[in-house]
Amino acid sequence: MRYSVYLIIGVFFGIVMYKSEAASWFRIYEMFQFGSFHMYGIIGSALVLGVLAVQVIKHKQIKPLDGGEMKLKPKNKGVVRYLFGGIIFGLGWALTGACPGPMYVLAGAGYVSILIVIFGAIAGTFLYGLVKNKLRH
Repeated sequence: MRYSVYLIIGVFFGIVMYKSEAASWFRIYEMFQFGSFHMYGIIGSALVLGVLAVQVIKHKQIKPLDGGEMKLKPKNKGVVRYLFGGIIFGLGWALTGACPGPMYVLAGAGYVSILIVIFGAIAGTFLYGLVKNKLRH
């Protein structure tokens, strides 16, 4: 039952991403060229909604679906690792035209070539998991 709720939420999120053109390569290209406010509006509204949702979760002490305790840990301070990670993420986004959320939306919409990108993202995540303990954090 619990996984069906996640599946329904994911499908709804995918439909919203596709209909709002957030998964459109043209919109992403347009954003990187500072040609339109469309993507900045979507990202900005998601940021505001996320901040508000976290505050509501903290103040109302909302429990997750399994009834456990919600644990929101503060991030470690540091600039270099976030800059390095952001640059890698941004380069991947610019080269493929999709960040992780829209990749799956594009696969669901029938763009078969995005499966190469998804494979690369999963392989990169796996590789990071292998070398994570050897990296300086």
